[in-house]
Amino acid sequence: MFMKENILVVCYSYSGKTRMIAEVIERQTGGTRSQIYPRQPYPADFEQLLSQVRMENRTGKYPALLPVTERADNYDIVFTGSPNWCGTIAPPLVAWLKENDMTGKILLPFFSHCGGEDKGMEQAIRTLCPAAKTGSSLYVSENGRENLQEMVRSWLKQNLPEI
Repeated sequence: MFMKENILVVCYSYSGKTRMIAEVIERQTGGTRSQIYPRQPYPADFEQLLSQVRMENRTGKYPALLPVTERADNYDIVFTGSPNWCGTIAPPLVAWLKENDMTGKILLPFFSHCGGEDKGMEQAIRTLCPAAKTGSSLYVSENGRENLQEMVRSWLKQNLPEI
């Protein structure tokens, strides 16, 4: 049995959709929620945003982050959330994962998307955190919000039946 003190729910959310999923996970698990913020906010213009994200993904130069209230060190289970950007995880989550040792942790990724193509988001998490025990991912489309409570409950039972 896992204790709620051992659960961290961390996410990067550009528009608030990923944060909404994180809030549901936090309520259903009793874990601690923390949000990732880039030091320099992303542009509001969609084309500029995509251009910057593509450049960061291509070069591996991820954004500097503002200090995050929680690190993975003190947790056994870490839920990681990101929007689907250009078919993969958002660079701020990549930056956070690179700063945190996930060795031996249970890692449960969740993603929001507006119908964008998944080009290996779960595999990207597994590649970034090879020493973690990565469970199946939760994908929530913009249209899936009305069923969000049940979607999260079902996903949690699949990945952590003891919660």
